[in-house]
Amino acid sequence: MSANAPASFTPPSLLMCTIGLSLATFMQVLDTTIANVALPTIAGNLGVSSEQGTWVITSFAVSNAIALPLTGWLSRRYGEVKLFIWATLLFVLASFMCGISTSMPELVGFRVIQGMVAGPLYPMTQTLLIAVYPPAKRGMALALLAMVTVVAPIAGPILGGWITDSYSWPWIFFINVPIGIFAAWVVRSQMRTRPITTSRQPMDYVGLITLIIGVGALQIVLDKGNDLDWFESHFILIGTAISVIALSIFVIWEMTDKHPVVNLRLFAYRNFRVGTIAMVLGYAGFFGINLLMPQWLQTQMGYTATYAGLAVSPLGILPVLMSPFVGKYAQKFDMRVLSGLAFLAIGASCFMRANFTTEVDVGHIAMVQLFMGIGVALFFMPTLTILLSDLPPNQIADGSGLATFLRNLGGSFAASLTTWIWIRRADQHHAYLSESINTYDQATRDALTTLGGASSQAYAKLEGVLNSQAYMMSTVDYFYMLGWMFMALILLVWFAKPPFTAKAGASAGH
Repeated sequence: MSANAPASFTPPSLLMCTIGLSLATFMQVLDTTIANVALPTIAGNLGVSSEQGTWVITSFAVSNAIALPLTGWLSRRYGEVKLFIWATLLFVLASFMCGISTSMPELVGFRVIQGMVAGPLYPMTQTLLIAVYPPAKRGMALALLAMVTVVAPIAGPILGGWITDSYSWPWIFFINVPIGIFAAWVVRSQMRTRPITTSRQPMDYVGLITLIIGVGALQIVLDKGNDLDWFESHFILIGTAISVIALSIFVIWEMTDKHPVVNLRLFAYRNFRVGTIAMVLGYAGFFGINLLMPQWLQTQMGYTATYAGLAVSPLGILPVLMSPFVGKYAQKFDMRVLSGLAFLAIGASCFMRANFTTEVDVGHIAMVQLFMGIGVALFFMPTLTILLSDLPPNQIADGSGLATFLRNLGGSFAASLTTWIWIRRADQHHAYLSESINTYDQATRDALTTLGGASSQAYAKLEGVLNSQAYMMSTVDYFYMLGWMFMALILLVWFAKPPFTAKAGASAGH
């Protein structure tokens, strides 16, 4: 529905309807980050490595991304309200199954289902909010939704940490059950009399199947690569070949099909191309930071899940305070300037983290997170406005959906690559540090004396110090790499050409 179309239906209580819709979105967005701080606990309880524990994040993100392009077809086929309610209830069921999982394959399987049924929730929430609010108040409704999508990822680590420490990790999934049931009940009671228009449209099955196979195989390759020594493994070679072939067929088919599941032809537009690359890489970097910080704080710095969540949570303070002003005044500025400032602030925060040592205190960590919030507040809206600015009005919805799909996929791949880079660099640093350690070296003998003499306990303590320093050096390397990537993105956005006028649907896919 166009943002300028009149509201054809008003629910009995606009407030209750808004609460029901927003709660479902809050629950779904929360689940992208709530497991981050619980990963070390989940991995330990289920007897897998921290690298394998990352599958809990990537399985949700990749299946969520794959489900997004289906939203339009499903809503036209079954109706927007019915799709929203069924997606919410299936999300509740999948969340419950995640909570009662007893092995990593089980948990990952249910996370895949959870991510898939969550796909339609955000787009449907936005569509239904636009449908029930009068034109004059739609901007306020979408600003509220943007606020929810900013607050939820920040609340995730705090809530996840507190639940994991105070109760047990399954409760990070069980918490969705009452919230989801309440949201579905409220929306059904408020919108059951809304007129339904459905239509049968052809489904691009070839595009969908090749997308699932191609992206799924690529995600498995990224997740399993380090465990199996990459291209020394036949499994990785076969997985890579399947992914390349499936994605090649997918691209060719989507460029020629009349009703593509993903409209790749939009990349012909310059601003869409530039803005989408900036959005995907920027979000991937943001996702990587949010994943690595809690893991490093818990596994290397000895923080509990709760304290790790609290240390990273200041990231959300400035976006919450600044979002209303960004929405109101952003159009007075060149969007490239605002996006550039976002990348400058996030990149600068990465360079600040690259100066961390194992002695860094929680106050310093929190201040850097707070500073990064400036960049997060300025990132989504201007970058999204740039990528939608040169699309024809009838392509806005497709453009927003494609950008959101690629953004979520970028986050999923970033999760796998972040863990792989972090562990691989730590192993390399550990090897370099170990080379200079031997009992004939005076510095080594002095260190052992400090640790209590040349005993097995002293050697174990020395190994712990080496490990901690190796991971610290790896963390520094990672943040230097991200810092320079964000600096490069500042240059990239200047390849976009004005004017950057806001169009109907420009908040989609925030």
